[in-house]
Amino acid sequence: MAQENTYIRFDWAMKHMLRDKSNFGILEGFISVLLGEEVKIVELLESESNQDSEYDKFNRVDIKAKNSKGHLIIVEVQLTRQLYYLQRILYGTCKAITEHINIGDKYDQVKKVYSISILYCDYGQGDDYVYHGQTRFKGIHTGNDLLVNMKEDGVIVPHLPREVFPEYYLVRVNVYDKLPETPLDEWMTYLKTGKVKDNTRTPGLQEVKKKLQYLSMSPKERRAYEEHMDAIMVQNDVLDTARDEGFAEGKEEGRAEGRAEGRAEGRAEGRAEGRAEGRAEGRAEGRAEGRAEGITSVARNMIDTGMDNETIGKVTGLSIMEIENIRKTIIKP
Repeated sequence: MAQENTYIRFDWAMKHMLRDKSNFGILEGFISVLLGEEVKIVELLESESNQDSEYDKFNRVDIKAKNSKGHLIIVEVQLTRQLYYLQRILYGTCKAITEHINIGDKYDQVKKVYSISILYCDYGQGDDYVYHGQTRFKGIHTGNDLLVNMKEDGVIVPHLPREVFPEYYLVRVNVYDKLPETPLDEWMTYLKTGKVKDNTRTPGLQEVKKKLQYLSMSPKERRAYEEHMDAIMVQNDVLDTARDEGFAEGKEEGRAEGRAEGRAEGRAEGRAEGRAEGRAEGRAEGRAEGRAEGITSVARNMIDTGMDNETIGKVTGLSIMEIENIRKTIIKP
């Protein structure tokens, strides 16, 4: 029977190891399996661009690459839930497009962008572990796709809009709970557990076995990696606790408000409506307060372990200013 060994987690490897050209095969393998076509990475591009003005936002992604077709591929890991994550990835693709076209260029220089999000958090509702979205122009009466004429190599040829517009992949790691049957399943297993079958032939995972072995890390790298894993465990525990406590407090407040409103408005109707409204408001307020306290606690723990602001921001979703304010409450001048 094939054995499974544990290797360095993909989120850590992305930040510390996959930027090396000799390790491109790992990233190429994952993207090829996900997109269903062979992908060759030509180069990694600057992943945190400068602001055009003080009001412009940074485009922070974990990896931004260009493939052999000239397409841009954005890959990022999200460890905690973010309310406006869809808007964030939309901004990321738009920013990538504008960064790679110069003023005065024709619009045929606009790059096709693939945005791949590896989510280690609960995000949305759905029974699949990978979701794919892209733009289509579809006839509302015929259902046919619109073909747009474009000039290519001096010839006018028809193209589908989706060949130009960005594509988005949301990989929901925590939702995956099956035995691997396909190459994508094997990648999902590795993303979630860090395990790879000894006899795997899946693109990229063979490279993982050679280059992402935990025991091959230096003592310094191993300590940093273990601190990273500890921080993730602390963060998950704190957020789960905050969510549970927020739910419990909200439920109790909801009962109290429901009883008070029920007496005032009438026993039968008031109890029903009051409890319903009270529970809803109590849960919402409890969850919001619980999450805020939980995220602050996670940030404090990460500061205590010596992590930098960028890493803390990635994990918690807090801004640099918010992190600095938390630091001031811990480290006295």
